[in-house]
Amino acid sequence: MNLALWLARSAQRFGDRTAIDHGKAPWCSYRELAHRAGALAAWLHAQGLQPGDRVGLFMSNRPEYLVWLWGLWWAGVAAVPVNAKLHSREAAWILAHSGARLAVCDATAHGELATLWPLPQPGAQPESQPNGRPLAEPLRTALPPLDGTAVLPEPVERSDSDPVWLFYTSGTTGRPKGVVLAARQLREASLGYLSEVQAVAPGDAMLHPAPLSHGSGLYHLPYVMHGGVNVVPASGGFDPAEIVELAAHRRNASFFAAPTMVRRLVDHVQASGRRPEGLATITYGGGPMYLADIRQALQVIGPHFAQIYGQGESPMTITVLPRRVINDDAHPRHLQRLASVGYAQPMLELSIRSADGAPLPAGETGEVCVRGDVVMQGYWQQPEATAAAIRDGWLYTGDVGRLDDEGFLTLLDRSKDLIISGGSNIYPREVEEVLLQHPAVHEASVIGARDAEWGEVVVAYVVARSAIDGAALDAFCREHIARFKRPKVYRFVDALPKNHYGKVLKTELREREAGGDGGC
Repeated sequence: MNLALWLARSAQRFGDRTAIDHGKAPWCSYRELAHRAGALAAWLHAQGLQPGDRVGLFMSNRPEYLVWLWGLWWAGVAAVPVNAKLHSREAAWILAHSGARLAVCDATAHGELATLWPLPQPGAQPESQPNGRPLAEPLRTALPPLDGTAVLPEPVERSDSDPVWLFYTSGTTGRPKGVVLAARQLREASLGYLSEVQAVAPGDAMLHPAPLSHGSGLYHLPYVMHGGVNVVPASGGFDPAEIVELAAHRRNASFFAAPTMVRRLVDHVQASGRRPEGLATITYGGGPMYLADIRQALQVIGPHFAQIYGQGESPMTITVLPRRVINDDAHPRHLQRLASVGYAQPMLELSIRSADGAPLPAGETGEVCVRGDVVMQGYWQQPEATAAAIRDGWLYTGDVGRLDDEGFLTLLDRSKDLIISGGSNIYPREVEEVLLQHPAVHEASVIGARDAEWGEVVVAYVVARSAIDGAALDAFCREHIARFKRPKVYRFVDALPKNHYGKVLKTELREREAGGDGGC
């Protein structure tokens, strides 16, 4: 099926209802959005684009982003969303690797990007280079004029396996890989949201302070399906005060947030002394939310949180920790559940497996593996990487975790972040969870550093909110974890290095440590 059928149906059912708000102002109705998508699809075909072509979106959040997405899908064209915070050289590589025939970018990026793309990129596969008649204007900064133009009356017919979204991974360990998601994957992800996170009724709002090129873009789909309102903040990004105002204005408002955004919202609410009104659900994911952080968020903001765990290869859909579980503080395992990432979502199978691929029983630690229709088609133009990630139908996520006897998954770390010291396995997240319980610790990230005697030793990078030293933290750790897991070195820094999605770059911390530049 073509996902654009959802918009076409919503235009029939909810025609005059608001589809998109820009800030507090209505920007277009469902009827208008479908008309613009059909007009853009006709324009794309007139330029020579064909079903199956790719178009890059190197844009910050704005209402036009959603018009481009639905226009591309209406035309049968796949979107290549690129994080607007990437460097133009990084964006150019993604556009070339994906074989994009057209790209849309912010005006500030146009000049530099125009010198880098659509020039052929070294190492790109011939079949990934742009094909067909060259476009007169392959790089745009705005929608073409759509008033009075031809309109494609219905979405182009497409199959469930035709690519619709090429998501390029963050690339913290090398060149990013293009995760191929088809209509089947996005449909399964959307139904999972409606089934396990929350239902959506006409007029319910989804705010988009997080990048539409990432998780927030996926979460707008159930709202189009059911006649909700997608709200693009006037700032185009995450401003805690603005989000509080938008939630109060729209009522029954939800949004997707990385853990760093949740922390910023908590800080704002504490400083203002006013709890947000009009919130439905804050779905957090995209990185670890430590137990201390979610407990504080519940106390400060209220019972509005749900957690999802997933990755680009299985988009936001591996496990879920819904509000009813998070808020069930009378349950005897409440804290253990709160520290977990929940249970498997209904559209997939979840298994913990050993290094040789054997399934492990509850309580055993191994690699998190998943199987189901929501798992990616593969990596774009990288069959070797696809074969390494998907084996016998199972996606090997690279995450280490264990299931309890009730099916709740606790993540320990990425497999590459495991520390082996003196022959013992140490999972950094366990140490980080303890450090963050100390009131003087604002953020913490734990890595392994090479050591001649022990193989590796534990090093903790700490951002403090008040005066604290390594001796005090060491004493605190001795009270909470085994002695061999304690950090041997504490490095106090002003900030942790993070990528554009707010994830801590442990690779950079390891490079600092190896280079003798710990930053203490």
